[in-house]
Amino acid sequence: MLDICLLGSGGMMPLPKRHLTALTVRYNGHTTLIDCGEGTQVAMKRAGLSPAPIDTICFTHYHADHISGLPGLLLDMGNSDRTEPVQMIGPKGLMRTVKALCVIAPQLPFEIKYHELSENEETFDLDGLRLKAFHVNHNVTCYGYTFELDRAGRFDADTAKALGIPINYWSVLQHGSEVDIPEGHFSPEQVMGPARKGLKVTYTTDTRPTHLIAENAKGSDLFICEGMYGDPEKAQSAKEKKHMTMQEAAKLGMDAGVKKMWLTHFSPSVINPKIYIEEIRKIFPELSMGKDGKKIELDFIDE
Repeated sequence: MLDICLLGSGGMMPLPKRHLTALTVRYNGHTTLIDCGEGTQVAMKRAGLSPAPIDTICFTHYHADHISGLPGLLLDMGNSDRTEPVQMIGPKGLMRTVKALCVIAPQLPFEIKYHELSENEETFDLDGLRLKAFHVNHNVTCYGYTFELDRAGRFDADTAKALGIPINYWSVLQHGSEVDIPEGHFSPEQVMGPARKGLKVTYTTDTRPTHLIAENAKGSDLFICEGMYGDPEKAQSAKEKKHMTMQEAAKLGMDAGVKKMWLTHFSPSVINPKIYIEEIRKIFPELSMGKDGKKIELDFIDE
């Protein structure tokens, strides 16, 4: 199961009722944070979440509305007596940027491990949750992120019994390991069916529509995408500033064949995103507007 929480849905500057960009993905006791706009630790508390379990922090890019909340968040994590390392992933310049911000958050009680992205696409293993970073098209180097949780095939108990495999070794095979016992040598392929559909979540913001976004979002259970502007007359401004309109985002979600879609990163000029929803759903019906604290639990579907 994946727990998703959109902590902040605003872009450019915080508003009294709209936090800046941040998203948490929780799986198996671990938390990954994407972006850390100003006041993210406050947004987490309002959502009933603690920053203490955060293992990985990913950055799309280093504009202030995506990273300026980092020092406060790290201080909050340090005050929780955390000592385990924190992994950070982001475009080139990650270490330099974070160290500059952390001048005001010195002597943290945990190590920060940095990975600076240099390829168009890079993949990481987060304790069984696969994270993929992919390059998008903003006016500075910027990345989107996809999370994928694989699901093994069904265990065939009848076949295991017929092969004479003792029941106490079944779980070993179910978890993908081979067993070598007096009864013989057995591999998971002998007792496991074909892989079943897993879970997939894609997040991207501050970008023009690109083929890499559609490719990486393809078939996502949830696609969270920038919808900076809703008024059609803002289309030219979106192109010039390398952002995306709600209409462009909706078409991207339709082309990628995603199950659900949330728009986020609204311009401060967009006071009430919901006024555009009827029009945008004509392009892609499974779309809704993101809002601070919006949550969803994604679980495997029985087949």
